[in-house]
Amino acid sequence: MRLIRALTPAVLAMTALTATPAFAKSAVGTSVALVDAAATLTPGKYLWEEDAAAGPVSILISIPDQKAYVYRADQLVAVSTVSTGKEGNETPVGLFTILQKKQMHHSNLYDNAPMPFMQRLTWDGVAIHAGRNPGFPASHGCIRVPTEFAKKLFAATEMGATVEVTDLSYVPDTPAPRSDAQLTAAANAATPKDLGSFLASR
Repeated sequence: MRLIRALTPAVLAMTALTATPAFAKSAVGTSVALVDAAATLTPGKYLWEEDAAAGPVSILISIPDQKAYVYRADQLVAVSTVSTGKEGNETPVGLFTILQKKQMHHSNLYDNAPMPFMQRLTWDGVAIHAGRNPGFPASHGCIRVPTEFAKKLFAATEMGATVEVTDLSYVPDTPAPRSDAQLTAAANAATPKDLGSFLASR
C-alpha cells in the first residue's frame, strides 16, 4: 500500500510546483541498500548510516511494519524495529512534533516505568523511548525502540522535529515527513513562473 499524506488538492498542487530540495530530492536521497537491509531486521535491531549528510531530522513510524524510518534532510539514514501500542492502547496516527526530551524519564501513568531517552509526542502520554521490542504492538501507546537506537535518535533530534505515525506500510522513496508549517512555506515559495508552468501543463 502506498503511503500518501492527506493533503488538500490545493496544497498538494502547490508543493508539486516547488523545486526545493525538500521535495525534489526525496527519491534520490533514499538509500536503496538501507531499505533492502531493513526488510530483514529482526526485533530489537536497527540500521544507522553514520556518514549521512547534515540537516534536520524527521521520523516516520509505520504501525503495520513495526518500524521507524529516520530522515536527515530528505535522505533516509536509519531504520529500526519498534513496538507500538497494543490493542486497546493503540498509538495514535497523525503528524506530531517533539514536545519534550528527557534522557531519563519515568511514566506518570504506568507504575513509574522507566522511559529512557524519552521524546514526547503528546501531552497525554505518547512518546518515543527505549523499551522492550518484541516485534509486535505491545506498549500502552508509546513507540518503543531499541536502547542504542533510542540513544542515537535522542542525540540527532531537536525539539519541534516532525514525527509522522501512519497506519500504512512504508514504500521506498516515500518523502520525509513534513509539518503543516513546512508544507505551507514550500507552497508559498512557489514562484509565478512555477504556477504558470503547472497551469500550462493541465
